[in-house]
Amino acid sequence: MKWLVLFHVLGAAVWAGGHLILSLAFLPKAMKEKNINIILDFEKQYERVGIPALLLQVVTGFWMAMQYVPFHNWWSLSTPHHIYLWVKIMLLVATIGFAIHARLFIIPKLTVQQLPNLAFHIIMATILAISFVITGLSFRFVYY
Repeated sequence: MKWLVLFHVLGAAVWAGGHLILSLAFLPKAMKEKNINIILDFEKQYERVGIPALLLQVVTGFWMAMQYVPFHNWWSLSTPHHIYLWVKIMLLVATIGFAIHARLFIIPKLTVQQLPNLAFHIIMATILAISFVITGLSFRFVYY
């Protein structure tokens, strides 16, 4: 279990940290300079580690969830662990939804005029990533 937690946290550090760097350093510069290549160059580099980090979180997250909340009990909301599990699943679905929308509808036709739309997606992905971290901490430190 300790190894699962370690790998899960490492994945979260890469995923949330990458989005914080993108939101706080690269996005403001791209917006100020009206230069979409700043974002696109970051994305090319980050995706090589960011996507595997997210996949690592998904695999280790579901594996740990099976230990905290047996699968046959997932449909119950009877304990805080059940609720946190569903919050994390909803965050994952929202993250995937924003990623698909950005990848299919914004990035292929990205222009300087579309940069605010991409900025919204970047900020939402960052908020979702931080929410994952907060929910994960809550999952680990709940007492009842």
